[in-house]
Amino acid sequence: MPLAATGELVRAAAGARTAVAAFNVITLEHVEAVIAGAESVDAPVVLQVSENAVRFRYGRLLPLARAATAAAERALVPVALHLDHVQSDDLLRQAAGAGFSSVMYDAARLPYQENLAVTRAAVDWAHAQGLWIEAELGQIGGKIGVPPLDAHAPGARTDPAEARAFVADSGVDGLAVAIGSSHAMTTRTAALDHGLLKRLTAALDVPLVLHGSSGVPDGELAAAVTGGIAKVNIGTALNLAMTGAIREFLTAHPEAVDSRKYLGEGREAMARTVARLIGVLRG
Repeated sequence: MPLAATGELVRAAAGARTAVAAFNVITLEHVEAVIAGAESVDAPVVLQVSENAVRFRYGRLLPLARAATAAAERALVPVALHLDHVQSDDLLRQAAGAGFSSVMYDAARLPYQENLAVTRAAVDWAHAQGLWIEAELGQIGGKIGVPPLDAHAPGARTDPAEARAFVADSGVDGLAVAIGSSHAMTTRTAALDHGLLKRLTAALDVPLVLHGSSGVPDGELAAAVTGGIAKVNIGTALNLAMTGAIREFLTAHPEAVDSRKYLGEGREAMARTVARLIGVLRG
């Protein structure tokens, strides 16, 4: 089927008081696994390509984007493409011509006024191209190239009043909020601030996004969706599944040299993870 639009999937999820799962992809095996997992539970899904993933692919967006588009167009469920954690304005301007319907523009590292100014400029450009745009307010730790930040440190959390002003002044369509999760967690031990989420949901009229969801236990994820999160970003959980399956296969078969054998195991493990996590978000 044709590519879906991220904004439409997120709005539909918000209206139904559920959340759409958005998985970060690095390889074609990631793409195929996410789609297969979503198809197995008949759910829409978002494929996310981050700026770090583009950097890994020699700085070229189109090879992975075109592969993801081709796979999405053959999917049995709605699949959207989202360009994630973009800091480069040059990369931002490649989004519309590469099949993406949405972008997360990441200026959260900047002081508030600078974040607002550059995000407003990104929003103006993105909206002129018909793109749905997400931003981040607060400091969600664990990003590559960013000094580690304790998700529970003073000032790390998103302030509801500041968030309301930021959304109004920037014009963003969705907001990633810092409520206790952290990027790149390999243990599922994050404790979310559900009281803060309740206040943010009451203060804002745009869909809320949870980043760093791989480190959030199932019960906490389900409660976050009930509390108003409409888009849940997941990346590290796929890498853990893939790496674990490949490591297990190669340990059992040290003579193996055909990459299809172990990549296939990794792809299947990721697909199972996708299906399971979508089930958690559905409740």
